[in-house]
Amino acid sequence: MDLSGILVQIENGNDEEIEKRLQEYNAENSKTFSFDCKQEEARIKLCQGILTVLDQPVRPQCQSTCLETMRILSRDKRVLGPVATNHGIVTLARLACVPLPDVDVEPLEKSLSLAEERVVVEALKCMCNVVFNSAAAQQVGADVQLAQGLCARLRLLTTSKHDVELFSLRLLFLLSALRPDVRRLLHQESDAMELLIGILERTLDVRWAGQYEVMCPDSQAPPLSLERSERTMESLKVLFNVTMSDSSDEHNDYQLRRITAIMRHILMLRVQTEEKTEELHSHAINLLSNLPVSCMDVLIDVPVQGGFEKYGGKNMDVFQVLLDFMEKRIDKCSNYKEGLTPVLSLMTESSRYHREIRRYLKAKVLPPLKDVKVRPEVGSTVRNKLVRLMTHIDMGVKQGAAEFLFVLCKENVDNLLKYTGYGNAAGLLVARGLLAGGRGDTEYSPDEDSDTEEYKSAKPFINPITGHIEEPMPNPIEDMTEEQKEYEAQKLATMIGELSRQQLIRPMGVRKDGSLAPLEETLHTCNVPECSDSDSD
Repeated sequence: MDLSGILVQIENGNDEEIEKRLQEYNAENSKTFSFDCKQEEARIKLCQGILTVLDQPVRPQCQSTCLETMRILSRDKRVLGPVATNHGIVTLARLACVPLPDVDVEPLEKSLSLAEERVVVEALKCMCNVVFNSAAAQQVGADVQLAQGLCARLRLLTTSKHDVELFSLRLLFLLSALRPDVRRLLHQESDAMELLIGILERTLDVRWAGQYEVMCPDSQAPPLSLERSERTMESLKVLFNVTMSDSSDEHNDYQLRRITAIMRHILMLRVQTEEKTEELHSHAINLLSNLPVSCMDVLIDVPVQGGFEKYGGKNMDVFQVLLDFMEKRIDKCSNYKEGLTPVLSLMTESSRYHREIRRYLKAKVLPPLKDVKVRPEVGSTVRNKLVRLMTHIDMGVKQGAAEFLFVLCKENVDNLLKYTGYGNAAGLLVARGLLAGGRGDTEYSPDEDSDTEEYKSAKPFINPITGHIEEPMPNPIEDMTEEQKEYEAQKLATMIGELSRQQLIRPMGVRKDGSLAPLEETLHTCNVPECSDSDSD
């Protein structure tokens, strides 16, 4: 669409004609995300012209149409110059009713008409695009204290206006994600955590049964609506950013434990669709993995109705949800690094420092071995799936799965090898310097695991490398003469030497402490009996 006609109408100042032309442009480009470079200069002028119109007292319908056009244009990073300025950001903030220092805005408590509310929402959407696409706009947002203004706006939203709250939270998330200084300021000065806890309580209808215990959702209650789940997820994303700052004061600990209790409540909820339920749970897990592990006892300090005596009377419902989530992600997720590692990390650290959690997860993931005729990585159990991940191509995923199983085995190398086989565990053992066996650094309770009778009887026949009983293989040198054996051994030594000289491989040995070292180094450190200079026998 030719923009010259729109620019002419903006210069003439005819509100109705401007609105009409922009509506046509919006309808034509509502789904446009790639723009023609030839009209770049015209689009820059259009951004400037729209800001000029928005500075004038025009009707709300015209304002919202102009803002819709600005939102479409803001998808193009190259034309944001006029908007990513102090004047541009302040203009958008004024239309969004976001209070800024020394800037007059409409009273926040004022009841908005539908047309005025649409202006507020479109202005917030514009700022989301502009802040996301422009480092200059991010700097201006920090300078004019946009995040603090958004917090003030959210505090006064006593009744739920879905789009206003949703895009206010989204903009707050972008500012706190892209600007570390804004993130720290929110944590230290704006008391954003208390604000966000309040938003979650209101959105989820949280009812407290104790200091850190949320009343269980009614089993007959309908699932969480999509609108409420969207606002909840945006709140969780902002909280994730805010809790990245370290703080250890008593008030902060109280807030973090309340957040943990709300996360437990969220993990026990269901949304209207399975996809949205998984997405909501994912954000809750991400936030939990950000919190101190000392808070995780809140997840299990909930009354239970029998059946959990062997876990110290702790309620493990939420960790069953986490296990189910993890298994679903292993089966379906295409991006293990982002989709799987947070839940693995959360369960690993919780198991490391909370005995009851570790015992429950061990019983579910690594039950006593009975069938050792197949490799540990073959099969459809949770253990099989995690062992397969121990040799995944992504280093973070591989280490996460291995560390989780290692902690469930109380960081005992022999126990880990029993469930995984040496070949699958080698990467972890090399990284931890435990190739010669031993234990990790964490102290665990002295209770011992008992082996099944089936495992005890099969143990002498298990190949420690593969972790299962192998069918007897024919001996390839059984029918060779001594000369043939010597020839093959010499041939192999020659090949290894050649590959070593070309630095294609490097023969390694194991030090006394279990770590790897070049073979020549380990040979030199071997204990060799000292020779005596005496001629006597």
